Amino acid sequence: MSTSNATATLDASKLIFTGTASRRGRYVSVTPANSEMAHLYYGRVILDAGTPRVAFATEARETALLSMRGACSITVDGTRTDIGLHDAIYIPRGSSVVVETTGEVDLVECAAEVSGTYPLQVIRYAELSADPKLKFRAGGEATTRDLNIVIGDNVKAGRILMGFTRSQHGNWTSWPPAFGIQLVYDNPERPEFAAVVHDGDAVLMPSGYHPNVAAPGHSINFIWMMAAHKEVEDRQFGVVNVQPGFGSDSGIGKESRK
Repeated sequence: MSTSNATATLDASKLIFTGTASRRGRYVSVTPANSEMAHLYYGRVILDAGTPRVAFATEARETALLSMRGACSITVDGTRTDIGLHDAIYIPRGSSVVVETTGEVDLVECAAEVSGTYPLQVIRYAELSADPKLKFRAGGEATTRDLNIVIGDNVKAGRILMGFTRSQHGNWTSWPPAFGIQLVYDNPERPEFAAVVHDGDAVLMPSGYHPNVAAPGHSINFIWMMAAHKEVEDRQFGVVNVQPGFGSDSGIGKESRK
C-alpha cells in the first residue's frame, strides 16, 4: 500500500519508532515535528497498579483512544465513560481527559490538529463487530486478513481514521508492530525501508507502498491510523492505488493509499 504518490523520496531513518509500548503512563511517540507525517500524532496510554491514572489535554487535536488490552474509565470534561477491550472513544479538540484503571489497560492514541469541533463519541466493539462494513475479511490466498475499522465513517471527525488488522499465519498484509518483515518504498527497484519489525514498533508511511509478511506459522496483528490532509474532505478509508503488475489477476495486491 502507498500513502501518497510515487515521486517522493522517503527518509528511512524517520520511518520507524521502536519500543513505543515500553513506557507506563502516556507517551506520544510520533508527531509532525519528529517525523515525516504531516498531521498524525501517535501515542500509547499504558496503565497498571503502579501507574493507575493519567490526565492530559487534547489542545488543538481531535483524539481517539482504542483499548487493545484491558479496561478503564475515561472522563472527558467531567463525563465518564467505561471502556472495555477493543472499545474506543473519540474526543474533541480542546478537551480535558482523565484515564483511570483498577487493573491494567493499553490504549492506542491517534490524534491530529483540526479546526472544527466534532462531538464526543463512544465506539463499542460489540456493535462494530455486527456491521459488515466495519468488520470484514479481505484478501485472497496468502493475503488473508481480518479488518476492523474503528474510527471510520461511523464517527464524525475531521482528519483521523483508525482500526486494527489481523493476518492469517504467514500471510502478507499491511504494516505490523509484531515480528515480521516490513517494506516501505516508492520505487520497488530501490526500497527506502526494509527491516525486521517487532512488537511495539511503529512504522510510518508518508508515501509509497508498504507490503509486509508474517513469519511462517505466525500472524501479524497491527493497529493502523491515518490523518487526512484536507479536513473532512479527504477523510475516507479505502482509496488505494495498486502497484503495477500486482493487480487482482496476480493474486497479491500491493496497494497504494493516497
